[in-house]
Amino acid sequence: MDASLQKRFAPLDYGIFSLLLAASLAIGLYHALAGGRQRTTQEFLMADRSMSCLPVSLSLIASFQSAVAIIGVPGEVYAHGTQYWFLGCSYFLGLLIPAHIFIPVLYRLRITSAYQYLELRFSKAVRICGTVTFIFQTVVYMGLCVYTPAFALNAVTGFEIWGAVLAIGLVCMIYTTIGGLKAVIWTDVFQTAVMFAGQLAVIVVGVQKTGGVMEVWRKVWEGNRIAGIDLNPDPTERHTFWTLGVGGVFLMLSLYGSNQSQVQRYLSAKSEREAVRSVYMVFPALQLSLALGCVTGLVMFARYCGEESPPLGSSNRDAVVMYFVMDMLEGLPGLPGLFVACLFSAALSSISSSFNSLATVTMEDLIKPRFPAMTEARATLLCKGLALFYGLLCLAMAFLTHLMGDSVLQVALKIFGMVGGPVLGLFCLGMFFPWANATGALAGLGSALALVCWVGVGSIVTRVSGAKPLPPSCRAANTTFNLQGALWNITVSRPSGLQRFYSLSYMWYSAFSCLTVVFVGLFISFLSGPLKEEDVTPGTVYPCLGKLLCFLPERLKKKLCCVTPLGHSLSAPQKESEDRESPEAQTLLVEYETNV
Repeated sequence: MDASLQKRFAPLDYGIFSLLLAASLAIGLYHALAGGRQRTTQEFLMADRSMSCLPVSLSLIASFQSAVAIIGVPGEVYAHGTQYWFLGCSYFLGLLIPAHIFIPVLYRLRITSAYQYLELRFSKAVRICGTVTFIFQTVVYMGLCVYTPAFALNAVTGFEIWGAVLAIGLVCMIYTTIGGLKAVIWTDVFQTAVMFAGQLAVIVVGVQKTGGVMEVWRKVWEGNRIAGIDLNPDPTERHTFWTLGVGGVFLMLSLYGSNQSQVQRYLSAKSEREAVRSVYMVFPALQLSLALGCVTGLVMFARYCGEESPPLGSSNRDAVVMYFVMDMLEGLPGLPGLFVACLFSAALSSISSSFNSLATVTMEDLIKPRFPAMTEARATLLCKGLALFYGLLCLAMAFLTHLMGDSVLQVALKIFGMVGGPVLGLFCLGMFFPWANATGALAGLGSALALVCWVGVGSIVTRVSGAKPLPPSCRAANTTFNLQGALWNITVSRPSGLQRFYSLSYMWYSAFSCLTVVFVGLFISFLSGPLKEEDVTPGTVYPCLGKLLCFLPERLKKKLCCVTPLGHSLSAPQKESEDRESPEAQTLLVEYETNV
């Protein structure tokens, strides 16, 4: 960006930004010294399972609402219109299913890592594969979360990019390492408030400077940024009602159903009821967050439509969002600093959640099974060391993120779809299909990862997954845009062959990979010998097939469906064979029997 167009921070802005970092550190220090002083793994990793629904719900929001979303959603709406807003339709099922299926199963097992479920249901090999897949996904995503706000701030204000990266990374490492999950959750509560305040400030000032609500509406309407319901069933269309409303359900399930960062918060709640209530409280907040991002994009379009200034002509629309914010808040001391604090709050909340969850799965899934005699004090110290290690790794990944060419929002959702979708498929295979076995689960996971990575890498290499932005003019020539729900006649040339396969919308990646795991897993399970009801660990299957197939004869239903009710305690006739379960899994089963 031209240096003459760069904005500058006032001393008050730096003060507000510094206050955010200081407050986050103070919360971490408080929880390091209060209570049990993070001396046990249960306290450090699970907050002693003592959290109420309000902080858990706000932490769930903060973990999801990263800097990627705060910058990416306005940029998406500015360039392509409000079609992305239909993602909100997926929040209904995307949160109801975790609340009433995933949480009851996982919470009643009293596990620490979500992937311990995979060993109880399948085998240790499946658990390790799920854990390694999650680690890869999260490490890549962390780099994106750290680099995005630092790059945007640098592009507009000239603020040193690696100075910002180090500030985020070091502060987050310190309070996560010393304060554990309680510090992460309570800093998320504080940072959520800062995020909403920063976004509201930009919208209010932006609307006022653009000429009022009616003027904003006139410009976005005439500029064709208000999208109708696009019912085009073509899965290669980037955003339609189906890709967002249906494909988005699988994306939400991969985030709120099987992702350790979110599951760990459910498991830290003081009761299952509190965990379920926290998910219900997330729903309106996520809708509000999506609305704020979309409205910011519309106000940004209304402010700049028809202009051909260099920042708007920039190839990176994520930097344009930051330029808009600084342009709107210029001359209002403190408000630019508030938005930057909002942006960095989102980054801190996301990566602190990642540090803690990565330390958890590494300890519980990879280290403890190999060193079962490790003392509690040494295990807690090692957990803190792991959080520190992943913090340093996050900084390293930030250096690689600038090589990605797509918008940050699209890159982030691709990562979740390509890696989170197959892991979701493992959980769905285990919870809903009692005859699925470990061989089928491993075959399904491998097939899904191979296929979705083929599609994802192919789309990047051939550059066919993107969509051209709409014209920046306030008066678009095509006035039928708002009728696209009924008039989606395609006149442009379409890719064919492999290019069409690579053109699959990134919003379908989660669904495509999840269903691949399920279908391949079931097929291989039947070939290799399906599990019988007595071989399935009680409490690991959600009893829905028995109700759905109630019309079948009892003999056939028993052959196909596990009729053991959810939460059924272990009894002597139902004990698991010792050669199938690891010592740690048997310990978990005993713990489960005691607590249910």
